[in-house]
Amino acid sequence: MRVIAGTARSMPLRTVKSMNIRPTTDRTKETLFNILQGRIPGCRFLDLFAGSGSIGIEALSRGAACAYFVENTRVHQDLILENLEFTKLTKGAHLEKGDVLTVLHRLEGKEPFDVIFMDPPFDQGLEKPVLTYLSGSRLLAEGGWIVVECSPKTDFSYLPELGLTCVKERVYGKSRHLFLERITED
Repeated sequence: MRVIAGTARSMPLRTVKSMNIRPTTDRTKETLFNILQGRIPGCRFLDLFAGSGSIGIEALSRGAACAYFVENTRVHQDLILENLEFTKLTKGAHLEKGDVLTVLHRLEGKEPFDVIFMDPPFDQGLEKPVLTYLSGSRLLAEGGWIVVECSPKTDFSYLPELGLTCVKERVYGKSRHLFLERITED
């Protein structure tokens, strides 16, 4: 696993072999950031279920103003800090320790995020409570996107009742990305 582009281009990132971490492949990450490329420079980026931190680090490398990494486990928190130090991308990086919903409550009232990326463990139903919270919060900037990495079989039929719509979707074998935004009233 490595940083794909930007100031830390080609730098390798550490990860740990664990059932709880499933790093986004370089190819999938490249496709993701090709879609997000116009949104990243100068943006506020939130990386939920951050694991090794590779997605938020990629955003910082590509010019995000800041990236917040939310991670619950100590070994992954240490890994994020190690990867940030190695890539020299500590400026603008903020590690938020704790479970995602607790940290989201703690972040409420701060400046909103332009891109919120979430990659929860697959098939555990964690997407809906997080999206429910985000849909009613002020954490997503106007015109911002929530990107969900999930299993292709994950059901999102509830999105309209949360006031969210899927503007793009990409499937990559055993995973997919949904690009969500708030439904705007005309």
